Amino acid sequence: QVQVVESGGGLVQPGESLRLSCAANGSIVGIGIMGWYRQAPGKQRELVARITSRASTTYADSVKGRFTISRDNAKNAVYLQMNSLKPDDTAVYYCNANLLVPSTTRYLEYWGQGTLVTVSS
Repeated sequence: QVQVVESGGGLVQPGESLRLSCAANGSIVGIGIMGWYRQAPGKQRELVARITSRASTTYADSVKGRFTISRDNAKNAVYLQMNSLKPDDTAVYYCNANLLVPSTTRYLEYWGQGTLVTVSS
């Protein structure tokens, strides 16, 4: 069984930083693109950042210059460093991982359970 587990959310004040972590556990043969999405109350889930297995990155315009995504392939992990946080960054953040598992020939999409980030004074 495969699990994707996030950690690191919390309550911070505007301008502060947080680091989110995500690890994929279980029987995994390979890992493709990993990413972070977020969903604010009353809004659709949106891409925040994603990173390929070769560390090519993509960011939403709203977080460019403030957030940094990275990954550790040896640990099946992806991270999101969030700096200069704003109230508009308040949302549930979800980790997304495209995984190759035994007995399959294509990458499957897995989601974490989400971690709440609240930016408020």
